[in-house]
Amino acid sequence: MHKMIRKTTYSLGRHVSSMARGTTQVRRLLHGAYVRIHPSVQEALVEGRPVVALESTIITHGMAYPLNLSMAREVEEIVRTNGAVPATVGILRGQIHVGLTDEELEFLASSKNAVKVSRRDFPFVLSQGLSGGTTVSGTMIAAHKAGIPVFVTGGIGGVHRDGENTLDVSADLTELGRTPVAVISAGAKSILDIGRTLEYLETQGVCVAAFGESREFPAFFSRRSGFQAPYQVRDEEEAAKLIDSALGLGLSSGVLIAVPCPQERAAEGQAIEEAIQQALSQARSKGITGKEVTPFLLQKLTQLTDGKSLDSNLALIQNNARVGSCIAVALSKLQKARRKGNLPRRGENMTPPQPVVIGGINVDFIAKAQNPDILGGGQTNAGRVRRTFGGVGRNLADCLSRLGQAPLLLSAVGKDEHLESVLHYCHHMDMRGVLQLEGKSTASYCAVITSAGELSVGLGDMDIHHQITEQYVSQFKENLCQAPLICIDGNVPLSTIQYVCQLAREHQLAVCYEPTDENKASKPFLSDSWKALTYISPNLQELRAINQTLGNPLPAELPSRLEDVVQTAVALACPLLAHLHCVVVTLGAHGVLLCGKSLGGSISLYPGAQEQTAAARLCAAHYPAIPISREEIVNVSGAGDSLMAGILAGMLAKHDTGTCVRMGLLAASLSLRSYEPISPEISTSSVNQEQVKSRSWPEVKVWKMD
Repeated sequence: MHKMIRKTTYSLGRHVSSMARGTTQVRRLLHGAYVRIHPSVQEALVEGRPVVALESTIITHGMAYPLNLSMAREVEEIVRTNGAVPATVGILRGQIHVGLTDEELEFLASSKNAVKVSRRDFPFVLSQGLSGGTTVSGTMIAAHKAGIPVFVTGGIGGVHRDGENTLDVSADLTELGRTPVAVISAGAKSILDIGRTLEYLETQGVCVAAFGESREFPAFFSRRSGFQAPYQVRDEEEAAKLIDSALGLGLSSGVLIAVPCPQERAAEGQAIEEAIQQALSQARSKGITGKEVTPFLLQKLTQLTDGKSLDSNLALIQNNARVGSCIAVALSKLQKARRKGNLPRRGENMTPPQPVVIGGINVDFIAKAQNPDILGGGQTNAGRVRRTFGGVGRNLADCLSRLGQAPLLLSAVGKDEHLESVLHYCHHMDMRGVLQLEGKSTASYCAVITSAGELSVGLGDMDIHHQITEQYVSQFKENLCQAPLICIDGNVPLSTIQYVCQLAREHQLAVCYEPTDENKASKPFLSDSWKALTYISPNLQELRAINQTLGNPLPAELPSRLEDVVQTAVALACPLLAHLHCVVVTLGAHGVLLCGKSLGGSISLYPGAQEQTAAARLCAAHYPAIPISREEIVNVSGAGDSLMAGILAGMLAKHDTGTCVRMGLLAASLSLRSYEPISPEISTSSVNQEQVKSRSWPEVKVWKMD
């Protein structure tokens, strides 16, 4: 039983990974043939720079040519001037474009047959090869799929007047309830029923906040609607924090930031109201309904107000672009600051070199049975199924980031239906080194776990890990040569592991190898590459596989009694220490065994001169795990990675060996209690030297190995 628990608790996390393929072909194509992201937008997204999505129905249906074209160009320039990259979304000949060239803008602006494209219209418009402008709803979908969190528009749609009878409710509202994008607008269009619109947004779970000094919800042309927004953000920093909180919680709903039209250009509310009533009357008499209502009313309002409503329209769009860009810049700074953490400064404007992690990113589907026995024969078993994000490399980088070390992650994902979810989930990490590949599937893993927390069966699709090639990783040679520590997992191709080992040998780099699983553990040991490694962190099964590859003596079977486990681990680790500095054997429920050179009673984690002294001896030190009951264990998929990341974080902070190991044990215990592989509760506050000192710990037992 101990053996099963050990294997489950700390080994499953190495396997649990990745994204499932089982989504529809249409969703997959939305990331390929049906979507084109402009190179400038793609580059900004990869580099983590702020991007602002812009809609295009205002171009195709909101204003006449050429005013619509000059407006679109001006809005894009306002976005650039305020430090962000504009990404106008439109449909050209059956393809979604995120970011348009000037020629494409002119094509849409002058088109006589452009379609107004909302969520319901995508399948038909794309299948027929048509062109069109995207509504708020349509633009939110495209922005979310591209990984753009901020979208600027004029005003959102809403509940139409007399909507309680006609049931005419804009798709913008339901989209806000199910797509996590922040929409910056001048509230809802004043031609709508503002009160019912706000009520509908509440029902959809949309966080609505007025921007500026007042909580008054703006009504497009007018700064006042007579209704209060639920919340208020006074500036772009407050708005960015609100958006960041929504994204961080993983809510499926969007955020609406309502920005009032500039005071000096705002139209008089009463005059606009009278014009609206007149325009609505004409629309009813002409039988105009559905999505044709808004363009008709806006055109009539321009006529009835002698152009004042158009002036206000232009002013609020320009103002929204300015405010939205500033919010996007503030959000980007907030996310970058979190990724970097509170690193100590070497000089005035210089941070220390980053650790580098090379390994897999996966999407995990974890199915835990409700009943003790899992029934076969095709029967459905009651249980809980959750999607999480794992991969050994990703898990290590995640935990190190939460502990203030901000590593650079080198990995590969597919440009598929999971891409934006991965980027959002990992927004606190440095993902600049993650390769995004067209036509490839992000790695995926499905684990079925018994009610007792033991792995029953696992299925994985990991082919994309082969794309973490030596050629790709070599592009980051400067980062690798300057890194205080390199971590590499067993998902990485053998040639890449050998390249990193050769680099380590030439530049005296510290490299930690995480074996990942029993089948992949031996990769570096197929040649002399392993002799350039500094640390390895196998479990007992992986340690046996490594020794088998090297042709060393093996035990007849692996024991379960603690004393026998330690004795076996010591025997298997000993021949490796002729070249490795330290072997960290993870023992699951039994804790962790450190094997290495000891001076003064403590195993050395830091390669240095003390190893050469005659007094240094090979020893093994056993640190018991923090007790945790089966009932407390929620998810076993990342505990082993949390353990090693905690140890490495302590090493990077130059703590003593005991503190480093216990930081790892603290991190592992938090992740065992979390639904996520790496617990969100792991931080520099919950796992640190002070927390270690504040607890009482079991005695550490030390054995001589020579």
